[in-house]
Amino acid sequence: MLHDLLTVTIIVSVLASTLKIATPLLLAALGELVTERAGVMNLGVEGTMLIGAYAGFIVVFRTESLALGYLAAVLAGGIMGLFMVFMASSLKVDQTVTGLSINLFATGFTLFLYRVAFGDISDLPIIVPSGKISIPVLSEIPILGDILFKQSWLTYFALLMVPIIAIFLYKTKYGLAIRAIGENPRAVDTVGLNVTKYQYLCVIFGGMMDGLGGAFITIGTLSNFLPGITAGRGWLAVILVIAGNWQPLWIFFATLVFAFLDATQLQLQGFGVPVPYQLLLSLPFIIALLVLMGSRARSLAPKFLSKPYIREVTK
Repeated sequence: MLHDLLTVTIIVSVLASTLKIATPLLLAALGELVTERAGVMNLGVEGTMLIGAYAGFIVVFRTESLALGYLAAVLAGGIMGLFMVFMASSLKVDQTVTGLSINLFATGFTLFLYRVAFGDISDLPIIVPSGKISIPVLSEIPILGDILFKQSWLTYFALLMVPIIAIFLYKTKYGLAIRAIGENPRAVDTVGLNVTKYQYLCVIFGGMMDGLGGAFITIGTLSNFLPGITAGRGWLAVILVIAGNWQPLWIFFATLVFAFLDATQLQLQGFGVPVPYQLLLSLPFIIALLVLMGSRARSLAPKFLSKPYIREVTK
């Protein structure tokens, strides 16, 4: 059994699957990172991903255009982000309640839209997903070619966003302003920057990344949509931000670890390892809980995270 698991083919399969599984998690986690750095905790990532997954699927099903499907997912995610920031930043509603409400809304709304669109049918509607792309020459490299250079374009996009967001947050004045809002929004307001404007932009961007992550699940890899298809990935993305200590590079590494665990448990199930599959499925989440328990002492969480900023009006 151990010898079978350690064959080159299996190792390559696990590592390639790791990048595939990591893609929607990384997209959502990076979006949540920018959101939380601006002082807003969006716990509606799961629901936003679900909305994006449905929007992308239904548009591709109706138009047969993958480009329009991805665009619809991004727009749907942005709208959910707009709702979140409107409630959190403009109306000062409790952010935890708002995020949970988004998740509940998305679960029921996507199921309703799915039934309206397709009714009670026995055959699931399917599409042709975008699938993988092979990078010329590089994809022919033994082992590495199959792991790194035969992935979805969204995988490469997600990987590229790690350094882009890191440079933006730590090397530009706009990134400095965003991080300062999460630490001390009053100080940012004092120098004449519009805190609400920055929060709107950040949360909408986070929602768009969530929607794109959801679209990867339906139109990037699979061929259909099922209610609840995100299966907790949004919650895991929130955990990854904490596990990565609110730093892009560490979030990337944390995402790879969790994706590797998920890919490994899938292989173990395929080999019929005599362990309850429910335990294997829960393994990444068990590790996530352990990480949360051990991360409090070193936390670099923004000090004003989830605290609404109320501007003082001078009479």
